[in-house]
Amino acid sequence: MNFEKVVIMTDLDGTLLDDKKQISEKDMAAIDEFRKGGGIFTVATGRGVAMARSIVEKLKVDIPCVIFNGAAVYDFNEKRFLWHSSMPDFAVGYIKTLMKQFPDIGIEVLRGEEVFVVNNNKTVDEHMAIENVVPVYMDIDDVPKDGWLKVLIAYPPEKIDRIIEFTKTNCNIGVNWVHSSPMYYEMLPEGISKGAGYKKLLEILGKTDYFTVASGDFGNDYEMVRTADLGVAVANAQQAVKDAAKLIVGDNNSSPMAQIIEHIRGL
Repeated sequence: MNFEKVVIMTDLDGTLLDDKKQISEKDMAAIDEFRKGGGIFTVATGRGVAMARSIVEKLKVDIPCVIFNGAAVYDFNEKRFLWHSSMPDFAVGYIKTLMKQFPDIGIEVLRGEEVFVVNNNKTVDEHMAIENVVPVYMDIDDVPKDGWLKVLIAYPPEKIDRIIEFTKTNCNIGVNWVHSSPMYYEMLPEGISKGAGYKKLLEILGKTDYFTVASGDFGNDYEMVRTADLGVAVANAQQAVKDAAKLIVGDNNSSPMAQIIEHIRGL
């Protein structure tokens, strides 16, 4: 298969990025070759604008990206949102319930290009340091209630299952929850996933007839991998993502994108 009329959308953390949060030279070269051959390359990430910007710039992505785990399509070149889906107003009640039930959880509210920390802990501090983001520390009642794109729960991996089980029966109506890493659990608008965001991006680009490729590793990538024409899981992916994929490649430290692009060439 030649690369014309092919769209690759990849997750970043745990997929394209290695354990040091770097992109291999081999993957960069393969992506450049893919684009020169007429292919469209972009990313779908749970990161917000500030957290994704440096990686998108390094990749030289020249089309819009799916961010906030599918809640928005953002053009980093024009620095503007092309589409977004916001949380219902009552979602703030869910967060207050979680804060009361689990006082030590970390909570980040992402709204537009802003990151608000409304309940801090060590896991949030580590997240901010890794992403080199300076958030706004604010009481939840002072955060503007409109335009919430996602809420990130940060909790140690050995404890986060307690949060997941609690939300299934207490905070699940009108929103969608995704487990995006061992220590992050995220609330999104109802019906939103990376798969939904991928579909919206194709509509915006007028490329709904293109052959779609999606790669990922964690639960928040499941819908995107499952619904793509060629869903790909890296070797370090969760089993559910592997089960949804049509192709499994090496892990995130083994230049998986080069392997994916070589597979496309052979189709």
